Amino acid sequence: MISQKIYLVRHGQTDYNLQGIVQGSGVDASLNGKGKAQASAFYNVYRSMPFSRLYMSKLRRSKESVLSFINDGIPHEEHKALNEISWGSREGQRITPEEDAYYHWILKQWQEGKTSIPIEGGESPEEVATRQRPFLELLKSRPDDKNVLICMHGRAMRILLCQLLNYPLRSMDMFEHENLGLYLIHNTGTQFIIDLYNNTDHLAGLNSFQKEVMVPSSK
Repeated sequence: MISQKIYLVRHGQTDYNLQGIVQGSGVDASLNGKGKAQASAFYNVYRSMPFSRLYMSKLRRSKESVLSFINDGIPHEEHKALNEISWGSREGQRITPEEDAYYHWILKQWQEGKTSIPIEGGESPEEVATRQRPFLELLKSRPDDKNVLICMHGRAMRILLCQLLNYPLRSMDMFEHENLGLYLIHNTGTQFIIDLYNNTDHLAGLNSFQKEVMVPSSK
């Protein structure tokens, strides 16, 4: 009987997150000081977990968030399938009132089930789901990996969770996330079950950092 645990985390904070600038898959930013502290805090809590394998996107903020585990020699792979959704021409742009209005408009379309509509110049949720499916098949083909760590990005993570848990893509905004927030998912062999939902207990000691600017959380 399969009993596999998947530790799914979003990357740590970047200056683009802090400044309200859209990243998507086209802006390859590094972690800022707080992001590095978040990564260190997560590592300090989970360093003794016997991870069989580590998966990350091809963007540096993802790799930097789990670099300490890589340095410990855990087998690791980069997958473009785990990259963030492409926000098209909006990548690298600051969130203006006009951009924010468009963002909420496109979210409303997706929440109504129109998940084939892409962001202007970018991807749709259905396109992201399509590129994720080969990775999901790879993940399911390795049941002997008892503890798996995956580091990726907000909107793409929401889409991945929908696919793992058999929710329609229009439901993706039910999955909240924060920088270095953790979803712990149990693969029973017949279904995936969430044991921890956007857990940030490992970040409790980071109160000395200035509270970040509130920006749309999927970017």
